[in-house]
Amino acid sequence: MTRKQLLTLHMYLAAFFAPAVFLVAISGGLYLAGIKGSVEQDTIYSSEDVAISADSSTLKADVTALLVNAGVESYDYEYIKVKGNSLYTRPTSKDYYVIELLQTGVEVVHVRPNLQSRLMELHKGHGPSAFKIFQTAFSVGLLFVIISGLFLGVSAARLRRPTLLTVSAGALIFAMLLF
Repeated sequence: MTRKQLLTLHMYLAAFFAPAVFLVAISGGLYLAGIKGSVEQDTIYSSEDVAISADSSTLKADVTALLVNAGVESYDYEYIKVKGNSLYTRPTSKDYYVIELLQTGVEVVHVRPNLQSRLMELHKGHGPSAFKIFQTAFSVGLLFVIISGLFLGVSAARLRRPTLLTVSAGALIFAMLLF
């Protein structure tokens, strides 16, 4: 691959993945600044007559039937995350449901995240399966953009020194903060 081809590929991948970089930077930056988003929660159903086991081989069918009993129709979810006595329908980057497994039955809670909370869920990898595939491609693409950028900087005589100084300073600061 020629330098010009590498530079072109570097530029196109950087431009293509720019929206994903913005998502990660904005959602993560807001989270670190204390703006973590919020969710509205409403208990929509409670029953002492229903028992669901988190270990059930038919868990998704059991949860779907429970949601229908709770009046939730036409709701599509990909899988269920079991966390203690709570079952979360995923993805959680959109409205979702939490089923609380109580000693004497169940409660169904409708959760509505705001925009920042939705972005954070995507940031954490809790989005739809198609988005997870995109995030995997994004991680590979971002590594390529960084490595090719460093290679392009080091391989150009006039950029070699500033590139090496900059990457060294970044590595030093990162190491100091890490340890």
